[in-house]
Amino acid sequence: MLPKELEQEIADMVRDTDHVEEKIIDVIYLLQRHFGYFSDEAMGHAARLTGKTVVELEELATFYDFIYREPLGRFVIHVCDGVTCWMHHENGLFDYLCRKLGVGVGETTEDGLFTVLPTACLGNCHNAPAMLVNGEHYGRLTPEKVDRILCDLRENADTIPLCLCR
Repeated sequence: MLPKELEQEIADMVRDTDHVEEKIIDVIYLLQRHFGYFSDEAMGHAARLTGKTVVELEELATFYDFIYREPLGRFVIHVCDGVTCWMHHENGLFDYLCRKLGVGVGETTEDGLFTVLPTACLGNCHNAPAMLVNGEHYGRLTPEKVDRILCDLRENADTIPLCLCR
């Protein structure tokens, strides 16, 4: 069941647009933020509130990197795998992060804090190699800088606002 405020916010968003397609991603993000990921339950709510089919919503959800169909860690680390980051040794960054956290690509640490995912260009090429953690850009990364970021995230996990998207 959705909180009445969230259901009303989504209903207003859909009502105030000429084309519901313009707002579907926003609806998905709101539901994802509420549920922690875009669960089957969230998809059912999205279908009901937008008039779209589950198949249409699934097509969107599996297309976009920032829509999560499975539960993830508290901090979702998107490592840029764009050309510029590759030229700046992104692969070393990706490997370092996975080794440091003891996970493979797409896996979540045992403590539930971190999930590491590849993503297409983050648009932060001038700071390559780069990563995005819960909406926060980090660039010009080195192993030492990554260590400090991970340490800070661990130490402040309870006080950093949850942001799974935008």
